[in-house]
Amino acid sequence: MDLILMCFMMSHWDLCEADAMEEGGSMVRKWEDLDTDILVKIFQSFNIFELTSGIAHVCSSWRLACCDPLLWKTLDLSMLKSNFIKIPLEPYVYVDGRSDTTLTRVLKTSLNLSQGNITSLIFHFNLYVSDDQLTYTAERCPRLKRLVLPAWNRIKKTGICKAIRMWRNLESLTMPSIANPPYLIEEIANNCRNFTELKVMGPFEIFFASTLATYLPKLRVLSLRCSMLIKDALILILDSLQSLEVLNISHCLLIEVPTPPAPKRIIRELDQSILQKASRLREFLTCMDDSCTMCQRTKSDEGLMRWYKYEEGMWKRDEVSSLAL
Repeated sequence: MDLILMCFMMSHWDLCEADAMEEGGSMVRKWEDLDTDILVKIFQSFNIFELTSGIAHVCSSWRLACCDPLLWKTLDLSMLKSNFIKIPLEPYVYVDGRSDTTLTRVLKTSLNLSQGNITSLIFHFNLYVSDDQLTYTAERCPRLKRLVLPAWNRIKKTGICKAIRMWRNLESLTMPSIANPPYLIEEIANNCRNFTELKVMGPFEIFFASTLATYLPKLRVLSLRCSMLIKDALILILDSLQSLEVLNISHCLLIEVPTPPAPKRIIRELDQSILQKASRLREFLTCMDDSCTMCQRTKSDEGLMRWYKYEEGMWKRDEVSSLAL
């Protein structure tokens, strides 16, 4: 960062040297004379750690540039991970105190500089946010339209519901699979009138499908990629979500659950009844190819992807362009 700024300042002053010369031949250079628009352009190339490292305290013009809305449409924390260990009891993870301290510092600085202009908020799948951190963020991001929150082991029902009630402009959510989806989906239905797009990272069963059918019948985009997907849940989605335009089940482990005692079985090819139901969609994205690397990984992980095993950033991908990061 320092090298970039130094190169910029040197070139900037070289270009302006003639204008800065006084009659006596001396030259006066002031930090506050740096062009704000150029500063903003440079700051747009910085990551979140660089933006929150203290450059806003250099001088008043730098702080003005650091608060420019162009820098804060998206708060991308996808490069920030918690240092954690798994534990047998809820919340099933223990996060090191230094990780919490770092996240809190980054959030406070970012949200202060952003001045309420954030519309997209992205967390890493291994960043475990607490209730207090989520509430603090929600209170300072009233214009949020997109939330990517793949893990919320430490977030209680009251915490996520309180946040959703403050995000009335929310349109898109990327979330983990949860055991009891109605409390959250109903909260979205009651508070987020423009909500149209959902990505679920984890097993998708009948209960989740029926919850969507009950509370979000006007959902337009749904991605379930790289997850265990129960066949009857897929059929329920296709039958019930009549406003659905885009459905992504690429690399899913599609499971049929027959009447007991018959065992579950993996479906390797979509039958004609499903394809017929999906024909009304604008996009029905599928991949069930045994030679596909992602399909192989989903099968190996039994429909619950262990993203930490794979290339960094792989979890951000999606065949639906509006959901990819």
